[in-house]
Amino acid sequence: MIRKQNEPIDHSSLRARGSIGENAVCAFLVRHGYEITDRNFTVKGGEIDIIARKGEMLCFVEVKSRREDPLTEGEVAVDTAKRRHIIYAAQRYLERIGREYDCRFDVAVVTLKENTVSHLKYYVSAFDASK
Repeated sequence: MIRKQNEPIDHSSLRARGSIGENAVCAFLVRHGYEITDRNFTVKGGEIDIIARKGEMLCFVEVKSRREDPLTEGEVAVDTAKRRHIIYAAQRYLERIGREYDCRFDVAVVTLKENTVSHLKYYVSAFDASK
């Protein structure tokens, strides 16, 4: 469905699509031996969709859920500004838990067809805190 100019965005539909994608990524991570430690961690100035741990590695995961043939690919949506917000939130998370971990920033792009996952791409170490 294409949204017409000035037509309001259906945020409940976007949130539902996001939840489907995040649930799929959590299941993917658990199947690969990760423990989900937190979801939708939010601080003023940033948010992290999924925080997962495997051994001493803590992964901050950004999930982008898209319909098939999107106008913007999910990978492109994780731009410099978005990465800065994720890094900021990750720093606040680490301060709160008060424990050191090896960390990385991953990105998952989930393609949905009629609210069902048709494809999942997972990028390990998609970016780092220096970028």
